[in-house]
Amino acid sequence: MADVTIYGAGIFGLSIGWTCLQRGASVRVIDPFGPGAGSSGGVVGALAPHVPENWNTKKAFQFDSLIMAQGFWQAVEDAGGKSAGYGRTGRLQPIADEHALDLARARAETAQDLWRGLAQWLVIPAAEAGDWAPISPTGFLIHDTLTARMHPRRACAALVAAIRAKGGEVVSEGVAEGQVLWATGVADLQAITAARPRIFGNGIKGQGASLRVEPDARDALKTAPQLFADSVHVVPHADGTVAIGSTSEREYEDPTSVDDQLEAVIERARQAVPLLRDAEVVDRWAGVRPRSRSRAPVLGAHPLHPGQFIANGGFKIGFGMAPKVAEVMADLLLEDVDRIPEAFRPEASF
Repeated sequence: MADVTIYGAGIFGLSIGWTCLQRGASVRVIDPFGPGAGSSGGVVGALAPHVPENWNTKKAFQFDSLIMAQGFWQAVEDAGGKSAGYGRTGRLQPIADEHALDLARARAETAQDLWRGLAQWLVIPAAEAGDWAPISPTGFLIHDTLTARMHPRRACAALVAAIRAKGGEVVSEGVAEGQVLWATGVADLQAITAARPRIFGNGIKGQGASLRVEPDARDALKTAPQLFADSVHVVPHADGTVAIGSTSEREYEDPTSVDDQLEAVIERARQAVPLLRDAEVVDRWAGVRPRSRSRAPVLGAHPLHPGQFIANGGFKIGFGMAPKVAEVMADLLLEDVDRIPEAFRPEASF
C-alpha cells in the first residue's frame, strides 16, 4: 500500500513525493510519459527572485523557497547520488539608464529588509564582473546573491534516484492508493477549464537552447553568475554549457518544435554577452509550461476529484517554488495541516 499516490513526474510531483518520503510515508509517483517529460524537462533552470519591492504572499513564498533550496537539493543528491546541477551563483543584470539606476539603488535598500539579511541586491560597476559582464549602457550592473541555477533534466533525474533509493516508486502505470495528488501540468489545467465556465489555466510555450563556449572559458563559467539581459536568461551550468531562454508563446501549433523565435533569442543573447558570440549551439528545446489564471501555483483540493489534491501552475517559477510547495503539500497530505496561501488556492483561479 502507498500512503501517497502522485500523478505526474514533473518538478512538483517529484518534489512532493520526495518530501513525503522524508517524513516516513510510502509514495508512488505515476507518469505514463516518464519523469520530466513535459515542461520540467527543459534546459534553462533559472531560479530567480521577484524584485524586492511591493512585497506580497507570492514573493514571500518564493523567497522562502529559494532560501530552502540549497538544503533541499543537497538532501536529494545525498540520497540518490545524482547531481541536480544546483548552485546559488547569483545573477547580473545591466542597467539601461539613469532612471533604472536610481530604481536599482532604491531596491538595494528595500532588499536589506525584505530579504532579511539572507541575500543581497547590489549595484556594482560593470568592470567588477570581468569578461562575463553583459553590456550595460550606464556602466553599472545589478548583482543579486539570491538567484540560483539548476539543470532541469538533471534535477528530475536526481529526484527519481532519491525517491527510489528511499524505497519510493516512480512508475509509468499503477494503482492509486492513499492520498491522491494530481501534478499533471497543462493537461489538468485544460481538463478543469473544460468543466468550468471560464478559463482556469492554459499552456504557454517556451523555447530554450544550450550553448558551449570555447574550452578555455568553460571552467570559469561553471561557477559564474547567471545573466538577465535584453529579457533573456543566460545560465551557466555545472557541465560547462550555457543555457539561453526563453520565448513565451500564447499561440503555437506544435508544442515541441523549435523555430525562428528561438533563433532570435539566441541572437539577442550573443549581442548582449560578447563571450557568447562564437559559442556553439548544442541543444534546442521546446515545451509548454502550465500557467494558472491567477499566475500563481495552484495548491489544495482538486476541483474535479473530490477528496483528492492538486499541485499545478508552476509556469516559469516551478523549480524555484518546488521546495516550499513540497513542504506545504506534505503538511496537507500527511498531517491535514493547511498552510497554503489564499492566493494559491484553486478558487483564486476561478
